[in-house]
Amino acid sequence: MATHPFSEQDQIQIKNAVAEAEKSTSGEIVPYYVERSDDYQEGIWRGAILTTLLGIGLAATQSNYFGAWQSLGLFEILALIGLSMLVGVGLSFIPFFRRLFAGSDLISRRTAARALEAFVSEEVFDTRDRTGILLFMSGYERRVHVIGDSGINSKVEQSDWDEVVSLIRQGMQSGTPAAGLVKAIQKCGQLLERKGVEIKADDTNELADGLRIGEN
Repeated sequence: MATHPFSEQDQIQIKNAVAEAEKSTSGEIVPYYVERSDDYQEGIWRGAILTTLLGIGLAATQSNYFGAWQSLGLFEILALIGLSMLVGVGLSFIPFFRRLFAGSDLISRRTAARALEAFVSEEVFDTRDRTGILLFMSGYERRVHVIGDSGINSKVEQSDWDEVVSLIRQGMQSGTPAAGLVKAIQKCGQLLERKGVEIKADDTNELADGLRIGEN
């Protein structure tokens, strides 16, 4: 079962915020949350390699610090290297270190790919004028991606979403993701209206307003 930090009341507030924002624009806002975008197995072996190299460096230089009479033997050196590797593996199971060992570039690629997957699986493209917008949040990585369909991107630059992204991220970092998301949805509606993504007389609600929760 997918886990998430949103209470039932949070989800009602988010749904209402989407409905309110869409009253003045033809944009279809789709908020989406996933607990994590990837397991980042690379973080385990990268952590092991890093701490092993540190262990080797320590073994190679210890005599310079403590004198030749305390030099380590082969068994001690191998034990130190093995212990260093285990430390790296152990640290990688702590979320902070797993993210650190995985690296920002890898995390960016994996969350971006997961956001595109969500865009397709939630059929954000399935609107008459291609005016769907995905607000994607990945909790473990604390990453946010906003993806607009072609009808949105023809009027709104990707850089225009920076404030929307910032509001969501601030909420995630402060432990109030629902409040941050509601503010971002409100800002999104204002931005779309300002950019001329106007509502039409025969406009219908083409995509459901509620928060989607993705499987890990």
